Amino acid sequence: MTFLEQLKKVTTVVADTGDFQQIKKYGPRDSTTNPTLIYKAASQPEYRPILEKAVRDGGSKGIDHVLDLLAVSFGEEILKIIPGRVSTEVDARLSFDTEGTIERARKLIHLYHDRGIERERILIKIASTWEGIQAARILEQEGIHCNMTLLFSLVQAAACAEANATLISPFVGRIHDWYKKAWNVDSIPPEKDPGVESVRNIYNYFKKFGYPTEIMGASFRNMGEILELAGCDLLTISPALLEELSQTEGVLQVKLSPAIASSSNVQRLPTDEKSFRWLLNEDAMATEKLSEGIRLFASDLQKLKGLVERML
Repeated sequence: MTFLEQLKKVTTVVADTGDFQQIKKYGPRDSTTNPTLIYKAASQPEYRPILEKAVRDGGSKGIDHVLDLLAVSFGEEILKIIPGRVSTEVDARLSFDTEGTIERARKLIHLYHDRGIERERILIKIASTWEGIQAARILEQEGIHCNMTLLFSLVQAAACAEANATLISPFVGRIHDWYKKAWNVDSIPPEKDPGVESVRNIYNYFKKFGYPTEIMGASFRNMGEILELAGCDLLTISPALLEELSQTEGVLQVKLSPAIASSSNVQRLPTDEKSFRWLLNEDAMATEKLSEGIRLFASDLQKLKGLVERML
């Protein structure tokens, strides 16, 4: 059996793409999008009709409304292919605005509802800042499910779990990139990868202390990182790595399980605002990658905005 076939038996596989053809090819349960992925897809000729329709339908209400329509339109098409949920991201420029995030999330859910899509199939992606986590706390109370993204540290994960977020997306590859540069090395073995270790610690923390929040490892750089996290609740994987997994045979070892987590020595972290901000500040990697990630998503949103402006 291929690694992909075996992985699907122990972990929910999610497609990290906005490309419908790739989603159809690999048959994931869920799919996740972000401004970068939607910009790449919207720039392709085959997706031009979706972009044109969003401009026609929303142009009179401004560019931000068109961008929301475009995100929901991609989500709608993806949901026609997959049996599970799609993640749609709130504007990264709202990452430090709790009320703004709540308002935008409600709007996205309303736009989906107008198309006959219920909120159970939608995850609203929100940056794991203090403000974003507080927005998620309120949204979850309203039955709007959240996917906490740009997550690089255990304290971010713990705060998200305390807020009852439905799902978190710790970024393996971006942690890997930071340490590769910091350590001045060309490569890091998957079993010693700090990104893999981060997700392992979060998994053990959640399972040991009984948090229902799902963990979805994200942003992988190589197949080895994925195999090291076999058994994680979910893994969101790019088409290139899905292809590699689907073409490679071997024996998959389950590396994460509630039984293993129960015997881990992880300790509870304080998750009040002062403790959160201090512990995040003490983690140079997490602080830098969170800020960089917000800037990058905002930048790609601007590129998408430019694409729409030229059509208007």
